[in-house]
Amino acid sequence: MRRKERTRAPLPPGFGVIWTTVALDLIGFGILFPVLARYARDAGASPATAGLLVASFSIAQLVCSPLTGRLSDRVGRKPVIIMSLVGTAVGSLLTGLAGSLLWLLFLGRIIDGASGASVSVAQAAVTDVAPPEERARLLGLLGAAFGAGFALGPAIGGIAALVNHRLPFFIAAAIAGVNALAAVKRLPETHPSHSRVPESRNPSPSHSRMDGGSLRRLLLVTFVSLVAFSGFEATFSLLAEARFNLSESSTYGLFFLVGVGLVIVQGGAIHTVVVRLGELKTVRLGLACNAIGLSLVAVDAGWAPLTLALSLLIVGQGLVAPTLSALVAARSASDRRGQTLGVQQAAGGLARSVGPALGGFLFGRSVSSPYLVGAALVVIAIVLVTDR
Repeated sequence: MRRKERTRAPLPPGFGVIWTTVALDLIGFGILFPVLARYARDAGASPATAGLLVASFSIAQLVCSPLTGRLSDRVGRKPVIIMSLVGTAVGSLLTGLAGSLLWLLFLGRIIDGASGASVSVAQAAVTDVAPPEERARLLGLLGAAFGAGFALGPAIGGIAALVNHRLPFFIAAAIAGVNALAAVKRLPETHPSHSRVPESRNPSPSHSRMDGGSLRRLLLVTFVSLVAFSGFEATFSLLAEARFNLSESSTYGLFFLVGVGLVIVQGGAIHTVVVRLGELKTVRLGLACNAIGLSLVAVDAGWAPLTLALSLLIVGQGLVAPTLSALVAARSASDRRGQTLGVQQAAGGLARSVGPALGGFLFGRSVSSPYLVGAALVVIAIVLVTDR
């Protein structure tokens, strides 16, 4: 029992508030995302315009994430997270009020996307107070907050939409607004230059490690691995229909189970794996699971290999995402950590734009192609993970 206590340290001050802030923010996003394209269509948008509307959020986030991360390095994490929550509230409110005004609808989504800094800045806040050996575990718990938000958001939005098709947007705005007010009082400032929270005793990495090829390779690993995984996510519903004739509700059920699995891995199992293997080997193990899992998805041999494939992908992605962020934080200067994690988030956002487009193109050529190409990309990512 004592041994377990030594290996699993208590949560640092303020972590619970950061976790709740992120979870509530992601609940708001989960409320909006599933119905946004349909809402745009009802407002008179063509399918292409509706797709551009959905993409406008990611484009704004892609451009602004490094900037807001850098701002958090200068003025502190707390004001930037509060600004992000206020922007989310304003963007969601404008979306709900837009009606048939497409320009207002676009404005709302762009403001929301530009404000979407809470993820990378919250990651930076956690790494400010986490000892190096605890970073992967705490970032995994933060990843579990993302999963919980994405699971609860669509459920809340679905119930609200039964009352009025605009109500989900107003609920999302209210959640973000209340969250911002709560953060003013309860969210701690963690940045070493502005903080009253004790800084973790983590050694500062040398400038050669911070700014050299190692960090760039980790960002490239983030991009390449997410291109592969998001291509799988985007085309899996098509695969499920083509091979197993699954209904939409059954496909939603499978994705829900995948999300629950990711929460379990990131919320608990990752700590044990990182303690035993270390962060680099954990990333390699996770990527290997993804490569094997994607290869098995490509095999048309019934439910057994698909079940094994999904299990491997859950474990793999659950290990890779938080541990990569922990490595990026460890190899960043403490005064540029927010900016670097913002760049990583931007790389992930770009990957989530490229991956679905590539996956859809390949699926049109051959059902197995997205997953075979994805497995090959993950193997490249494994090669890029080095000790230096």
